[in-house]
Amino acid sequence: MFEPDIFYILGNKVRRDLLSHLTCTECYFSLLSSKVNVSSTAVSKHLKIMEREGVLKSYEKEEGFIGPTRKYYSIAVSKTFLVTVTPNIFWYKGLDLETPERFERFEIKLDELEKSPKDLHTMVKAFVDANKKLEQVVEALRTIESYRNTLMRDLKDKYLREVGDMTQLAILHYLLLYDTTTVEELSDVLNLKEREVREKVEELSRVIPLIIKEDTIKIDKEAL
Repeated sequence: MFEPDIFYILGNKVRRDLLSHLTCTECYFSLLSSKVNVSSTAVSKHLKIMEREGVLKSYEKEEGFIGPTRKYYSIAVSKTFLVTVTPNIFWYKGLDLETPERFERFEIKLDELEKSPKDLHTMVKAFVDANKKLEQVVEALRTIESYRNTLMRDLKDKYLREVGDMTQLAILHYLLLYDTTTVEELSDVLNLKEREVREKVEELSRVIPLIIKEDTIKIDKEAL
């Protein structure tokens, strides 16, 4: 099965920014171009690369009866990627995410691992045992990431139906993923002036409880 070169895709900041915008909603070309500080030619190049790698898909959609036909882009994969890079290990794995049908109790007993194996056979066995524990961790991660993905999809749909402000949603989306942010960081991510960010954060705080201290913003978890 074809696997996208995700490390090549994520190695470029413009492509990371485009993906971040597309996780909020499907976007047409000119809207995506307005969200990043590069030329439309460069945006087109990056979109073609991601579409070629199977990370994005595109389609045309008419904008009402008299509106123009626009080319839209959306993310075509649902995966979590794991990678380890050390002087001793280079390992990566892609996990397909699906809506979890049920939740199970995960018990991963790391104290069962041999702490200081001495001979070659014991070391090999310890590594095999560690791989088994890692498989349990990976399966737990797959489940929670599938759950987060489904929950974020439903949350976005509900927010847009009930509130209808895409910029507020983009800020909430970022806070849910990264916990804490700043006005400056949001200004860079959303390609908005800091004054506009502050206004949208204030509007968002009327819907979702936020803690705003100077230029730092985070969700007020105790007030939820």
